[in-house]
Amino acid sequence: MKRRALVSVSDKTGVVEFARSLQDLGWEVIATGGTMKLLQESGISVTGISEITGFPEICEGRVKTLHPKVHGGLLARRDKPSHMKELKDNGILTIDLVCVNLYPFARTIAKEGVTMEEAVENIDIGGPSMLRSAAKNFESVTVVCDPSDYGRILSELREGGDTSRQTRLELSAKAYTHTAQYDCLIATYMREKAGLSGKLFLEADLVQSLRYGENPHQKAAFYSMGPKVPYSLANATQLNGKELSYNNIQDANAALNITREFSEPFCVALKHMNPCGAAIGKDIEDAWQKAYQADKVSIFGGIIALNREVTLEVAKGLKPIFLEIVMAPSFAPDALELLRTKKNLRILTVPMGEDAAPAKSMVSVNGGLLVQDQDKAMVTLSQDMCRTEARPTEKQLEDLYFAWRIVKHVKSNAIVLAKNGATVGVGAGQMNRVGSANIAIAQAHEAGFDKDLVMASDGFFPFDDTVEAAAKGGVTAIVQPGGSIRDEDSIKMADRNGVAMLFTGMRHFKH
Repeated sequence: MKRRALVSVSDKTGVVEFARSLQDLGWEVIATGGTMKLLQESGISVTGISEITGFPEICEGRVKTLHPKVHGGLLARRDKPSHMKELKDNGILTIDLVCVNLYPFARTIAKEGVTMEEAVENIDIGGPSMLRSAAKNFESVTVVCDPSDYGRILSELREGGDTSRQTRLELSAKAYTHTAQYDCLIATYMREKAGLSGKLFLEADLVQSLRYGENPHQKAAFYSMGPKVPYSLANATQLNGKELSYNNIQDANAALNITREFSEPFCVALKHMNPCGAAIGKDIEDAWQKAYQADKVSIFGGIIALNREVTLEVAKGLKPIFLEIVMAPSFAPDALELLRTKKNLRILTVPMGEDAAPAKSMVSVNGGLLVQDQDKAMVTLSQDMCRTEARPTEKQLEDLYFAWRIVKHVKSNAIVLAKNGATVGVGAGQMNRVGSANIAIAQAHEAGFDKDLVMASDGFFPFDDTVEAAAKGGVTAIVQPGGSIRDEDSIKMADRNGVAMLFTGMRHFKH
């Protein structure tokens, strides 16, 4: 019995070769519209869909395959005599392979200035219907929606005369995935246009299965979501070292979020989701040295992220230290060669650059999901934010702005002390703000920094004790959001100690 393939594709990559190979194997090729024209022009004998249905394409091609002679030929079970009799009684021929991919809806709505009318016209109706019908009857019908599968299908047809059941099952699942993604995209677009909320559609692709999660008894996997963006581990290339772990990915992502704040040469060392040393410099070597000097102890076992190419000089500084990961946009060949002598060191190149696209942050909770905009906002500090008698110098203002960009990424309650474009003390995650301040101050003093420091706080001061501790610890300028009912107490304490203090009006809690 002659076998038939119905071919109707938007993405015509490889379709001519695929159809020609089917024809060479003795298959009848049925096609629609533009696909039929392309195949005919390529010298392939094609049966038009109207010859099968006995009905012309109508409504400017909106209706052409929605017909019993198409879907009957796809859905009839070959192992049921009653189904096959009904096909015969109604003059319906079986269709054994469907090759369909869908109108480019995603590409259409991504175009600047696209109208809703244009978007709607690129919603495929017949294509998803054929894919679903063929996928449902995978026991008898081969369904293909991805050109990359053409070779596999042809190979099996040549070797065994048919595709295997396992292949048809996998292709069926792939077709349903394809239509599900397509429908979610359309539903999201239409709901947005209609002003409807209440539904969130998520699509994720497996990047890698992980050995375990936060602890060895927890299973874990890493998925990518949405289009490719800079500062994303989903788009990173690993050049050396062991497979990334769950905790590695969490920490590395935190380091990349900090790196994203800076356009000047920058380096951050990070441990357990918090920076232990960070600095800007006149070049990447200077930034690295300042970040390392900020905390030579905590960097052990940490993660390093840099926003410039890693040079041999930087690599020489990195090599003696036990590190989990080093990330940068690129590595000089001699630097990479040196770092690769540490076989377990994970070395990653990560695309960096302009990152203006809006993004969501998602956190799972028991039985639900918290979704918010990523905290990409950042106010530039200025003298008119000052609320004290003392005013910051231009040098202090630069250091305050540096510290303000870092404290945004430290676990609340967060305090960062800085000097000369580098952190000198970090207090994170304490149950009260003065506790975080005391930790940061003690760290700075231990490293030999005890005067002319600046402080950044991610939240306001509920009491004046943090300002008092800061003044005693050598802090001469502070930046904080403001907004406490006791702001005046903190301002008076700053004035008594000659400390300049800026209120930004924007907080950056990171729980």
